[in-house]
Amino acid sequence: MVLRALRDALHLRGFLEVPTPVLVPSPALEAGLDAVPAAEAWLRTSPEMALKRVVASGLPRVYELGSCFRAEEVGPWHAREFLLLEWYRVGGSLTALMDDVEALVAAAAAALGRPAPQGWQRRGYGTLFTEATGLDPHTTPAATLSPRDADDLDVALQRRWLEDVEPRLPPACFVTDWPACQAALARVVQVDGRPVARRVEAFLGGVELANGFEELTDAPEQRARFASSARQRQAEGKQPHPVDEAFVEAVGHLPPTAGIALGVDRLVAVLCGWSGIARGRVG
Repeated sequence: MVLRALRDALHLRGFLEVPTPVLVPSPALEAGLDAVPAAEAWLRTSPEMALKRVVASGLPRVYELGSCFRAEEVGPWHAREFLLLEWYRVGGSLTALMDDVEALVAAAAAALGRPAPQGWQRRGYGTLFTEATGLDPHTTPAATLSPRDADDLDVALQRRWLEDVEPRLPPACFVTDWPACQAALARVVQVDGRPVARRVEAFLGGVELANGFEELTDAPEQRARFASSARQRQAEGKQPHPVDEAFVEAVGHLPPTAGIALGVDRLVAVLCGWSGIARGRVG
């Protein structure tokens, strides 16, 4: 029922479901994501790269709902295999993505006979961080944020976020405009003279449900970010993943686009009041 409700809601919003390969020649290239190897390829960590190639080829609103796989995912809200719903809208913005998420969460709640979350807040990362720590995440050095992470701003920010900010988030909340070092595949813009990633994350009941971007459309910048991720993986003793050249080329043809991925297992678990996603798959 939940899967049908999600698909129906996206169809009403003009999206086309597009199946993409589960076995891929290169997984997502963020340094922190570890893929599950399969023969001489990998199981996808998300359909992101394939769906962006579809968008670059001319389809303006697409989505996929299916299994994805990640190694070394530990904790009650993680699983080696999980259901992911990912969608892209040409000409979209973070505001459009947040509207989509609210509508889809409400549709899932209705299918489960649960009340839809109310009072969604839309807050900036910097404001939330400063309220919780008294520090500006966009200008404070890593050593001040976290002395033990003085050499890695990204890790220092993540540590303070998890320890000090995330526990204080409102019950239903979107967090926008993240530090540029945490852009992943989002475009970076200047806000008040400093770089900010056009990224949004959705949290419900303290659980991260969705992560989305106003997408990067600069192929050379995309290649540079992949090279940076490869160097980081090597520094951590991990094997870098090969670059998907077809994807990098597609990024250069991608129109202004916004996209987001939502964990379906997590959504159902939170709406049902469960303490994690280990109770079984969604049907």
